[in-house]
Amino acid sequence: MTDDYAFLVEALAPERVSVDEYARAEHAGDWGSRPEDEVDPDVVVWPTTTEEVAAVLAAANERGIPVTPYAAGTGLEGNAVPSEAGISMDLTRMDDILDIRPEDHQIDVQPGVLGSAVDETAADHGLFFPPLPSSGDISTIGGMIATDASGMQTVKYGEVADWVLELEAVLADGTVISAGSKAAKTSAGYNLKDLLVGSEGTLAVVTRATLELAGRPQQVRGGRAVFSDLADAGAAIADAVQSGVDVAKIELVGRRAVEVANAYVGTDLPDRPMVFVEFHADHGIGEEIEFCRTVFAAHDPIAFEMAGEAEMEELWQLRKDMAYALDEWDSDTRQLHPGDVTVPMSEFPDIVRFARERADAADLFMACYGHAGDGNLHYEILVDPDDEDEVERGEEVYAAVVERAIELGGTATGEHGVGLGKREFLATEHGEGSVRAMRAIKDALDPNGTLNPGKIFPDEG
Repeated sequence: MTDDYAFLVEALAPERVSVDEYARAEHAGDWGSRPEDEVDPDVVVWPTTTEEVAAVLAAANERGIPVTPYAAGTGLEGNAVPSEAGISMDLTRMDDILDIRPEDHQIDVQPGVLGSAVDETAADHGLFFPPLPSSGDISTIGGMIATDASGMQTVKYGEVADWVLELEAVLADGTVISAGSKAAKTSAGYNLKDLLVGSEGTLAVVTRATLELAGRPQQVRGGRAVFSDLADAGAAIADAVQSGVDVAKIELVGRRAVEVANAYVGTDLPDRPMVFVEFHADHGIGEEIEFCRTVFAAHDPIAFEMAGEAEMEELWQLRKDMAYALDEWDSDTRQLHPGDVTVPMSEFPDIVRFARERADAADLFMACYGHAGDGNLHYEILVDPDDEDEVERGEEVYAAVVERAIELGGTATGEHGVGLGKREFLATEHGEGSVRAMRAIKDALDPNGTLNPGKIFPDEG
């Protein structure tokens, strides 16, 4: 331990402070960060209480040392990269479920609790946490709050922000604050809760969250529709949502994505674009399925098939495994930034068509998939990192899709956050005035720039 960081062993037990080379390298980036963007922190700490988080932040802030919060490392935009080294604050040991109140449909958790643990605890009371992302088995609640994550059920249930009632958080100077309320609504003062959700650890470190839960539906049915081309699939999805089909999941899986998934999982799904659907209801689920079938029929599906329970689990597991499948697809290629745009539902067919046409024109391998029911398109461009021309073409197509999404009234990032990867698009999406307002909030709450520096905002100058 160097003298610069000796103060940490006064705030934490010595075994929860490490300058070990392996520990530092493990916290240099996250799932989506590129090797050239990763930075080893000077030291890693593992607090277990709010008081310890506050003590570390107060001491670091006083000394001008940056602190980067770290959760499970499943972020896709370099959100947890310690850009200016300093301290990586790993919150995964704050993993207690503090209380559950089934009569209020509420649960209190620390930030390091995995999403799957919340669901398992809730299930004992006939409840569940609806907005879990696809990575919910390995992602923490703190990370989900930091990026305002969402998942396959967002089309029916909304995103994480819609299910956060109250937060305890620690500001950069060590001040502990409370935001929100356990009541169903409040109009008391500024809405600090929603300001902290999605702030990626740049304004405060969340140390406790009260989440709302929902009752488990009595009826669940799922299946798939197969289409001849991606445009028809996109149009069918938009039509279903606009027509009011009460669908709990509606996921686009493009032909290239099917090809990748088949190779990874060993399935033999049709080599065609598909739409996976799932319906939740307490009664009358058959009528909703037939309504969806009727809407899809206007877009010439090759097939519309409902699945048995085992087949349904296989479909959703395949969708969850998509990111892993792309990582394993071809040893000679690597993914560029993960595409994560969201547009108004009426524009979803346009963004799907635009992405496919631009990739084909540039002769690039691009897999399209995503939480299509809320207008969210994921697109992954795979390039040979040793082929400079291919990498350049990939970067151009990636940026063009983001810019097109913004032109259509959408956003550069639907659920992954800005992190390092999307900073250049912030002013394009929100305007310079809004970015200045965001910077003013950051400066007010963190005047020394202690918390997660280098994220969200584009480089000045």
